[in-house]
Amino acid sequence: MSNNSNPNYFRLGIFVLAALGALLAVILIFGSGQLFKKSFTVETYVKQSVTGLDAGAAVRFRGVKIGQVTSINLSGDVYEREVPMPERYEYVVVRMQIFGDKVQLDHLQAFLNDNLRARIKSMGITGVNYIELDFYPSADQYPQLKYKWNPDYPVVPSMPNQADEIISGIQKLIGALNALDVDGTQKKFDALLGNLNKLMAGEGKDNAGLINSVKDLNVLLDRIAKVTDKDQLNILMRELVATMVSLRQTVTSVQGDTTVTIENLRQASEQLNEFTRIASQSPSTLIWGEPPARITPPMNGAEK
Repeated sequence: MSNNSNPNYFRLGIFVLAALGALLAVILIFGSGQLFKKSFTVETYVKQSVTGLDAGAAVRFRGVKIGQVTSINLSGDVYEREVPMPERYEYVVVRMQIFGDKVQLDHLQAFLNDNLRARIKSMGITGVNYIELDFYPSADQYPQLKYKWNPDYPVVPSMPNQADEIISGIQKLIGALNALDVDGTQKKFDALLGNLNKLMAGEGKDNAGLINSVKDLNVLLDRIAKVTDKDQLNILMRELVATMVSLRQTVTSVQGDTTVTIENLRQASEQLNEFTRIASQSPSTLIWGEPPARITPPMNGAEK
């Protein structure tokens, strides 16, 4: 009987080996050979909810898949088992496998210095979340989460979830609207409208109102237009021109008289200088000599 069973065991062994070979081939085909790729593990800490993020979710760098999420746990189960419950941070620890052919571990620290951060994003309307790694210039506005343990893997700081930021912004807006004094604002707005009405229509006292002021201005402009349309403006211009001509003639006459007077003064000064010279050189001639010619003072350039 044992001789008849040996071929059956042999066939069974061949079948098992063939099944294992087929399973291995399926893994290699559908896994794209990722089991044999060089990779390293990093982790990030999240303080918000990670609903929709599961193990196996994609890890992308600017939209390009570079890894996958391997595990999601609480820090209390991973690092804070010996820490009392009130003192625990209770972060969500997300560990990710990064394929080495996409990103090198040696470059990770340089990327962190350039504000490389991890953020949970959603795949549109499907609700499936994934981890997005990217550089965020505004990362300094979000302080990194503090922790007191030694991480098992390099840590990539996280950014708040976009959905949580939107919800937080809406909650702040609702809180600000609730704190707004609507009744007081309405009263101030009514008072402003009343003041505007008084400004436009006037109070009937010293304030004539903007409308009446505009009417008065229009009347004044009409009067000015009527004056400029008549011959009075031409008469005024002719009188002004005549006045300018008379003023120019007067100025010209005064300039001529001034020139003659200055010339007479110059001649008198020269005669006086000559008399002084003779008196200094020969004083006796002033007594024994012939009398000098009579000096006639100039009278506007004419001799009497």
